[in-house]
Amino acid sequence: MANGRVVTGFSKPYVALYDANDGNPMYTGVIPLARGVQVSLAIATTGNTQLYTDNVSGENVGGKFTNGTVTLTVDGLKDDARELIQGLKTKSEVTVGSVKVNVYDYDDTQKVPYVGIGFIVRYMEDGVTTYVPVVFPKASFSVDGLKAQSQGENINFQTQELTATLMRDDSATHKWRRVADAQTTEDLAEAVIKSLLGGAQ
Repeated sequence: MANGRVVTGFSKPYVALYDANDGNPMYTGVIPLARGVQVSLAIATTGNTQLYTDNVSGENVGGKFTNGTVTLTVDGLKDDARELIQGLKTKSEVTVGSVKVNVYDYDDTQKVPYVGIGFIVRYMEDGVTTYVPVVFPKASFSVDGLKAQSQGENINFQTQELTATLMRDDSATHKWRRVADAQTTEDLAEAVIKSLLGGAQ
């Protein structure tokens, strides 16, 4: 058996609204964020604290998570996912000819909510593929930007990059990341994410 496993994929990003619930965090409205392309995590920690004895380091306390960001590259947000993670509260209705069109307004009523974020990391070890559910219990997305390019002779597929600030949750142990056991199928891993983002934790 190999001594490690290698990442071979990223898929199925999900989000759900976060509620502190008096120290027993819970989630509502879990939905797919979009189709996953790439994910990256950057974290900040406290510094190591060392006690020197007999002229050498005798004890060491490792750094602890203080804050971080997760950047999710996806194919593109659908309206319901954008409305959820951006906290869009106001819709205007515009009539164009005989068609009524909803317009999402970024305005003073917008309040970006806390959310839980989950996704699957695919691994391979000794030729065997497994799927690991990863959840960030409490996060807040930055306002989404936009970058688009006109088509030339060929279609240039363009993706969307979303960045969320990570925080510790409001539970007694202040969780900031949860990683479940590796699953044998993507469907099983997806079910784990939905469970973790589907109720009280």
